[in-house]
Amino acid sequence: MMSAEILQRQNADGGWSYRTGSSWTEPTCYALLALAAANVTQSDAASRGVQWLAARQRSDGGWAPRDGVDQSTWVASLALLLPRGLLAQSVVDGAAGWLLKQTGRESGLVYRMRMRLLGVRIETEGFDGWPWFPGTAAWVAPTALSILALQKLRRTDGGNIATPIAKRIDEGRKFLLVRRCRDGGWNHGSTRALGYDSDSYPETTGVALLALNDSKEPEVTRAELVAEKQAAACRSLEGASWLTLALLARGRTVRAASAGAHGGTVELALSTIAQAAELGRNVFLS
Repeated sequence: MMSAEILQRQNADGGWSYRTGSSWTEPTCYALLALAAANVTQSDAASRGVQWLAARQRSDGGWAPRDGVDQSTWVASLALLLPRGLLAQSVVDGAAGWLLKQTGRESGLVYRMRMRLLGVRIETEGFDGWPWFPGTAAWVAPTALSILALQKLRRTDGGNIATPIAKRIDEGRKFLLVRRCRDGGWNHGSTRALGYDSDSYPETTGVALLALNDSKEPEVTRAELVAEKQAAACRSLEGASWLTLALLARGRTVRAASAGAHGGTVELALSTIAQAAELGRNVFLS
């Protein structure tokens, strides 16, 4: 596994950068997930990474992408994906509260009425996904990651927020199902652009299918076939990792092509996580 290289990339402040330079929330969360997949959570590196993350939780319960940004964003879902016990319960509760409040702009009544007056069809009307940034439209990847985070939270803590968690998971899953491309997979969010049907991408197909890991919908079976085809041709290590995680979670056989690496921390972390899943340990679901 690549956990040794991930450990070498840790910054002195305890966080991780995308490649080099200052620490960011996203690569720090993925690095910690990779260490968990490699059973390296009981280490000084993991402890310092968790401390870096916990110290940067904002008063609203979310996280900014990095120091110097004064707004919580989608990265809160990544913090909730960390194994239970790494973050204090108060930190987890705050993050869950923030995530449950987020909604895509198209879910708002004013936005829907405006689009109707303009004659614009809203593909996902009535289905509540998650945006990258508060107050903007929902997209596939932040919705899928938020579903995975809430699924994990519901499995580990069936407290007072269990009912709203179940409702938001259901809405998010419906959002993903109606956002499938014509081939049955997913791209970043729009099934049509400039009047043309859009094609799906390996990364977004993988993360969306992983979020629908236990779905019995027939559309998801078709998406599995798309993911298998993409995995056999994918040359991106990040895309191949997401596809591997999703197909293994669905009980499918993975026949992946030889994928190239660009050397980013997130990519290396996802590869480590996918390798652990091949051995039976999927940290996104366990």
